Amino acid sequence: MDTRRILVIGRSGQLAHAFAAIETPNAKVICLGRPDVDLTEPNTLEAAIDRVEPHVLINAAAYTSVDGAESEPEAAALLNVEGPRQLALACERHGRPLIHISTDCVFDGRLDRPYRETDACNPLGVYGRTKLDGENAVLETHKQSLVVRVSWIFSRFAGNFVKKMLTLAHENCELRVVNDQLGCPTHAEDLANGLVTMGRAIAAPSFTDWGIYHLAGSGETNRASQARAVFEDSARLGGPVASIAGVATVDYPTPAQRPLNARLNSEKAAATFGIVLPHWRERLRSCVEELVRDGTRP
Repeated sequence: MDTRRILVIGRSGQLAHAFAAIETPNAKVICLGRPDVDLTEPNTLEAAIDRVEPHVLINAAAYTSVDGAESEPEAAALLNVEGPRQLALACERHGRPLIHISTDCVFDGRLDRPYRETDACNPLGVYGRTKLDGENAVLETHKQSLVVRVSWIFSRFAGNFVKKMLTLAHENCELRVVNDQLGCPTHAEDLANGLVTMGRAIAAPSFTDWGIYHLAGSGETNRASQARAVFEDSARLGGPVASIAGVATVDYPTPAQRPLNARLNSEKAAATFGIVLPHWRERLRSCVEELVRDGTRP
């Protein structure tokens, strides 16, 4: 099979780090971030496409602070809406397909089942609204684009829930964690591999199934149970441990509301691309092992 060049926009987030860590047979993945590529500077997008000549682009750059967006709506909109729109324009002009990463936060979490791509969106906060507006900007600007919604990403890289739990346990013997938020934890390296598979598929001239996809780890859990699983694995390895007190979301206020149901149905991605990501519990064990071995600290 021929090698495809995949240009990932973003270099410092955990997904970009995951792209750099995985082995990608038949694909060459190049991750570029600021100052080389900046979503707020359209000329850098054009220059990167001219320089790398990618077959496919993946936008993994975004304003990702769910709580921070409540007080910085303009900054969130710039990176989550206008930036992706400019990237889609650049891809359209160069005839390059685009994969744009979105989030479960476009939903309000009121359904009693995992969300499908066709379910109505109703974001609860600024972050979710800007990500939904970014989805629409990409899809309206560039016909050869995929929006891939992801959920509860964890890894040994950057900031995420698993690292936060282990870090907090160094200073606290008991942690309060919400027990009524459901999701499908997704290992970042598994996600990166899945996105590479998508990228190779959409580079084919015959591909026509453009639009929205969900891609999340197999299985589901709530945040408190996920935290207990983290410490179960950590204890076995001699790492930091804390007991978990489950609390309701209403008793744990944050600047931004989170959907109580963040579960994503990934059957469409399985049917179209043959992608089924591993179960979150299996991948959590290896992630915790790496973090404990390396000594997770703030």
